[in-house]
Amino acid sequence: MPDDGTVPENGSAPAPGPDDVLRPHAEQQYSGELALLAEHDDRPRPPGWRLSPWAVTTYLLGGGLPDGTEISPKYIGPRRLVEVAVATLATDRALLLLGVPGTAKTWMSEHLAAAISGDSTLLVQGTAGTPEEAVRYGWNYARLLAEGPSERALVESPLMRAMRHGMVARVEELTRMPGDVQDSLITLLSEKTLPVPELNAEVQARRGFTVIATANDRDRGVNELSSALRRRFNTVVLPLPESEADEVEIVARRVAQLGRALELPEAPAGLEEIRRVVTVFRELRAGLTGDGRTKLKSPSGTLSTAEAISVVTSGLALAAHFGDGVLRAPDVAGGIVGAVVQDPASDRVVWQEYLETVVRDRPDWADFYRACREVS
Repeated sequence: MPDDGTVPENGSAPAPGPDDVLRPHAEQQYSGELALLAEHDDRPRPPGWRLSPWAVTTYLLGGGLPDGTEISPKYIGPRRLVEVAVATLATDRALLLLGVPGTAKTWMSEHLAAAISGDSTLLVQGTAGTPEEAVRYGWNYARLLAEGPSERALVESPLMRAMRHGMVARVEELTRMPGDVQDSLITLLSEKTLPVPELNAEVQARRGFTVIATANDRDRGVNELSSALRRRFNTVVLPLPESEADEVEIVARRVAQLGRALELPEAPAGLEEIRRVVTVFRELRAGLTGDGRTKLKSPSGTLSTAEAISVVTSGLALAAHFGDGVLRAPDVAGGIVGAVVQDPASDRVVWQEYLETVVRDRPDWADFYRACREVS
């Protein structure tokens, strides 16, 4: 098989190498940091954990090791909030990460699972069509018809595998799942046992098993959690970045990581455009300009940090492939308008009003104003 990325004569594509994966799992991308932390980690570790709670927190928030090695921050936010989340997982309680869209709930759950279990892939994605089998177990129906109920015919869910091996399971967008599917978690979380009545058996969770779920209550199609299920979780609310500087740092870091993964050339002088994108999003989210002088109407969208990252990354691609390589206002203007104007009727009025009453009056934003006017 050729190693130059070409397709062999038989038509089968070459197997991707480690550097060909578009988005490595956290435990793959940061394997070096996780190994260094394990090497220097001399603190008590809960049963089944690969790192101590202190090392897991250092992995998420960044910090220095005794040999001078710096661990990069994966999450920028209140330290106490991360400590509460990690401490919850060290008990027998499940963790619910709650927040508006774009507050890094999925990002944090993935990195927590990678640091604790070394595997972030035991994942159930919640949707309106998620069946109960995705949470409990299913069947290989060909084997079921041929052999009847048997271990070989059983198809384990990610949660069942996590229970068997004492690992972290993740449930994304819990509130998007139907109520009856949500409630199938109750026995699993309270009894730490998953009955399999067809086999007259049960799976008991090994030490180290826990669940991290994420949810938000802003999107349409949300199914409220029952009080019985909420009691099985310790809830940690992830806030939007507290300051503009924090949000700019988050966006800049993630854009740099995505740019390297996509092999985009580094765009010089991009920090100024990142600040502008973040400022626009924060002001429209808050309904108030940064100086507190002008009240604004807020659009229907969330204008999250994740959307800001997407806008800047798209702008970086435009600058690299269709510009001079320098990230400028025209490169991000189209993305901003697309993010703000979700509802063409109401949001367009909000955006035009912001553009004419705020952006136009900022002398150092003249190029940004012109670029936004052209795409609006």
